[in-house]
Amino acid sequence: MTPMAEDLLSVLEPKSAKGKSAKIALPKGLDRAKVQRMYRLMVQTRQLDDRAMKLQRQGRIGFYVPSIGQEACAVGSAFALSDKDWCYPSYREPGAALAVGVSIQAMIHQLYGNAEDVTKGRQMPVHYAFRKQRYVSVSSPIGTQIVQAVGTAMAQRIRKEKAISITYFGDGATSSNDFHTGLNFAAVYKAPTIFLCSNNQWAISCPLGQQTASDTIAVKAKAYGMPGVRVDGNDVLAVWQATSEARARALAGEGPTLIEALTFRIGPHSSSDDPSRYRPNEQLETWQKKDPIERLKKFMKSAGMWTEAFEKEVVESAIDEVNAAVKHAETVPLPASSTLFTDVYATMPPHLVEQQERLLALEKAQGGAEIDKNAAFPL
Repeated sequence: MTPMAEDLLSVLEPKSAKGKSAKIALPKGLDRAKVQRMYRLMVQTRQLDDRAMKLQRQGRIGFYVPSIGQEACAVGSAFALSDKDWCYPSYREPGAALAVGVSIQAMIHQLYGNAEDVTKGRQMPVHYAFRKQRYVSVSSPIGTQIVQAVGTAMAQRIRKEKAISITYFGDGATSSNDFHTGLNFAAVYKAPTIFLCSNNQWAISCPLGQQTASDTIAVKAKAYGMPGVRVDGNDVLAVWQATSEARARALAGEGPTLIEALTFRIGPHSSSDDPSRYRPNEQLETWQKKDPIERLKKFMKSAGMWTEAFEKEVVESAIDEVNAAVKHAETVPLPASSTLFTDVYATMPPHLVEQQERLLALEKAQGGAEIDKNAAFPL
């Protein structure tokens, strides 16, 4: 049964009909190995975020957007997808990229914008794009990915593909035009789309109470004619369950679902932000006690899925993989100047051929490309 928008779906803290705590039961479709895999992915995400923020502070990369505290939203939802589904993320879903099979090395290359970055340094850091995994390029403009995901879902339906699209956004994006357009169109035409709002309660410095007068984000689904599910976003098992059910609905031709994952941004909005200037410390302390990794660990201990040896291996392997990826990325040169012109057109037009030849001739004449290593990142 699909929960009503005002209910909060939770697996790790279930409630009985009388409102009392009930026994925790794994959702159908999950087992020990899958739970351990989700735990591993969340730990990897946390280690990636931690190291990347340090790299930015050290001036080794220019910009980063951490997802600390929100790992369950991304990992739990993306873990419910198939390799035929399309993912339209915002910039706070590194865990989703890992869950659909993107390597930490590929993500680190993107942060550096080096020659092995699949986008060849053309995108801002954390604006990932991985075609093989159907992980569509992140955009800075808020909410633009919402309508794109709906368009892809409609194409999938026309092609009779057994697949769906999922799009991620924050509570701030629910005030964008694209949110209304995307949800309205998807509901009318029953597009196989999942709209996942990671409600971390702050759109940079704007609190949720100044973002919307609605009681919840999920309740907005009623106006569009689709189910709205409110889930404990720090409960990775509940997020997986909500996404799996929404995906099944979409594949059955029943249309889209809006999922509000209630969570909290523990860190700054980005490496350019100082949340202590606008956010009450008491709120931060409350949510730190709801850490999604610690909550899953507690359950796994009680269910016999966690040991000290398992924890040591998961954490150490995550740290080692991130460190090795950074070490390699820093040996890779910047993209060649010629990549300014390649990978844009199937056949390069004459005016770009001419520009490329002039640039290469200039570089040859001056003994190589001029690179300002002290240039400051614009954010």
